[in-house]
Amino acid sequence: MKRLQFTVLIGLLISCLSFSQSATIRGVILDEANNPIYNVNIKASTGEGTTTNINGFYELKIPYGRDIIVVFTHLSHKRVEQIFNLKNGQELLYNPVLKTDVVQIATVVLNTNTRQSVDGVTTLSAETIRTIKGAQPGVENILKTLPGVNISNELSTQYSVRGGNFDENLVYVNEIEVYRPFLIRSGNQEGLSFVNTDLVQNVGFSAGGFQAKYGDKLSSVLDITYRNPDNFGIRTDLSLLGGSIAVETVSKDGKFSGIAGVRYRDNSLILNNLETEGNVEPVFADAQTYLTYRFSSKFHLNFLGNISINKYNFEPQNRQTNFGTIDDPVALLVAYNGQERDQYQTYFGAFKANYFASDDLTLKFIASAYHTTEQEFFDIFAQYRLGEVNTNIGDDDLGEVEFSEGIGSQLTHARNELDALIVNAEHRGDYKIDDETTVEWSVKYTHEDIRDRLVEYEVIDSAGFSIRPPNVSQLNPQPYQAFSGPLTAFQNIRALNRVNINRLQAFAQYSKRTSWGENEVFYNVGVRQHTWAVGGEKIEGSTQTVFSPRAQFAIKPNWEKDMLFRVAGGLYYQPPFYRELRDSSGVVQPNVKAQKSFHIVLGNEYSFEMWDRPFKLVTEAYYKGLTDVNPYTLENVRIRYRAKNNAEAYAYGLDVRINGEFVPGTESWFSFGYLKTEENIDNRGFIARPTDQRLKFGALFQDYVPNIPDLKMYLNLVYNTGVPGGSPSYADPYNFQVRLRDYRRADLGISYVIVNSEKTYNAKWKNAFKDLSIGFEIYNMFNNQNTITNTWVRDVYSKRQFAIPNFLTPRVFNLRLSARF
Repeated sequence: MKRLQFTVLIGLLISCLSFSQSATIRGVILDEANNPIYNVNIKASTGEGTTTNINGFYELKIPYGRDIIVVFTHLSHKRVEQIFNLKNGQELLYNPVLKTDVVQIATVVLNTNTRQSVDGVTTLSAETIRTIKGAQPGVENILKTLPGVNISNELSTQYSVRGGNFDENLVYVNEIEVYRPFLIRSGNQEGLSFVNTDLVQNVGFSAGGFQAKYGDKLSSVLDITYRNPDNFGIRTDLSLLGGSIAVETVSKDGKFSGIAGVRYRDNSLILNNLETEGNVEPVFADAQTYLTYRFSSKFHLNFLGNISINKYNFEPQNRQTNFGTIDDPVALLVAYNGQERDQYQTYFGAFKANYFASDDLTLKFIASAYHTTEQEFFDIFAQYRLGEVNTNIGDDDLGEVEFSEGIGSQLTHARNELDALIVNAEHRGDYKIDDETTVEWSVKYTHEDIRDRLVEYEVIDSAGFSIRPPNVSQLNPQPYQAFSGPLTAFQNIRALNRVNINRLQAFAQYSKRTSWGENEVFYNVGVRQHTWAVGGEKIEGSTQTVFSPRAQFAIKPNWEKDMLFRVAGGLYYQPPFYRELRDSSGVVQPNVKAQKSFHIVLGNEYSFEMWDRPFKLVTEAYYKGLTDVNPYTLENVRIRYRAKNNAEAYAYGLDVRINGEFVPGTESWFSFGYLKTEENIDNRGFIARPTDQRLKFGALFQDYVPNIPDLKMYLNLVYNTGVPGGSPSYADPYNFQVRLRDYRRADLGISYVIVNSEKTYNAKWKNAFKDLSIGFEIYNMFNNQNTITNTWVRDVYSKRQFAIPNFLTPRVFNLRLSARF
């Protein structure tokens, strides 16, 4: 019925629209320093004309189907002429660079850095994202090199920003909010990132202080724009870890354009090098498309679709982990029986209709549906022994355990299933009062239907004696005294939840660019409203409403030095999603309130030249004061909330990033971040939060051989100090503040460009390609032993608990072939 109603609505819209016989040219006009040029006069040979606004942006409609001469003129720059011959309804992105000393005019790729810097948005090159790969390729592989963004698990696409957790980040693709699976507990189980880098045109990222037009999360926004292609092309990428292929096309009349991509990933090469040996089948695949049909110059209809199937099958056999010190080496040996069978299937579809009512008014209608079915089944029996290691060089049993200090076993069981359907309907609009003033608004309705069965238990036996959970009053005194109480699993969670959540969200914001004396000024003010109602079987209904005012102010002084100062902040609420409503026992608590954060960001951008090349230094200081905090535990990538608003917290820090052409013709950057975040649970005092990653250093460096410019290299470096995460299950965080070891990783990639689209070749087979390159990559080049969690082994005699590190991936080699037709 809903699908029928949506189809009827689209039909009514189409029938009311007049079909235009024109094409559109739009873009940004820049000077030689990549700064936008204001008031450029643009005139077509048929009489149409316009001028650029303060951001250098223009839009010109011209007749289609014949040669049209367009002239770009400005008092202080050279005149430019360009001939266009476009198809009916076609939209062309044309970005000329106007020079003052030569007549030659170059065409550049749209660079949104200047326009978005005042908004506090970091832009990333789509080509850089496609070029720089990693153990888990995607946009997240680049995000981890930015200040304030922490990823300490190369197998995961989840990231924390400025003290927030993985659930506090928004992701949009062409203004459509996208989601990720619920049940994943480790990076090994994670599939592909939703964002397909082969389809990306622009990437924007805000680490805090973002505008009201973005949703209700506490930490960050990742804003992705997919391409609208203007010709046919194929892009493919093959490696030992899988492959991808993307196809883009456009119809002869220019009305229809589409891009689609298929990806396949098999992480066996990486997971087979972990300490736990066994049979592992981690297979992930997805198909994604973005389609556009231009019914007229006023009405465009877009479709974003994604199907993802992720399977993770694992049969562990044995494991040996050596730890301790040189003087006191210890080893853990584990023999396994059993298997794990996990599967995650997600389906996502969204329609977006754009109606350009006039040059100043744009109306948008978005309808989307996300459906995920997930299962997590495992029965794994582990028998372990802990002992001293022989360190005598020359002995036949060097490195083997000579004396066992602890012997025990562990049985883990899970039969978890989840089925979730999320449906959205939204109207967005923006109205340009003039070239410097814009008003934006939105109304959005969301329905979430979640059915969840949670069955988990863990039984631990040490030296023949069952270990009882620490949260019961009657402990097991064996072997010193007889125990007659009932046997109890160390962990036992059983729940069946059927939850419905209805949300109504709205925002309105006002943006203006103006001048203050000789200084350029930008400001933005807005407010969000979010009302949600929780209900379901055997759940007492609850309805809550929050308002979130936000503001930004930026000034660019008329100084000799190119400086921009920015301040942003406001109240940021995060109404609970399903996972935040479910407590540690699996029971849904409908009265959980939205977490609240007062956020302020002070930023400075300094653009300068060094070695006759452009550079930019970005510095941001921030503070977050959080109340109604919902405490949680973090193990690998699994978050489990207490479903109580019984804590307060704070986070503050400093982020610094310098980027530019350290090597001519390439973009590189170095970043540094300092963070401190603590929480106070039930007024017991402040302790470090699970995401308290105090120091962070990241670098992305690109280079090439001067005499062989087609031989290229990239180096991706990350250093993070350890986070609190070494505590055993059910442990009181006030008693365990053990930090994991520091995370250090370096990935190296070397490639040789066989075919470059900017060159011509005599060999006919090369002319079949636009681009062709081959290379190899070394992940974790220095073979650092990074840790994601600790396994706690308990000895019933000594009552000691040994923290056994769970190491991440070692050094891995990969080959890669990339081509574009």
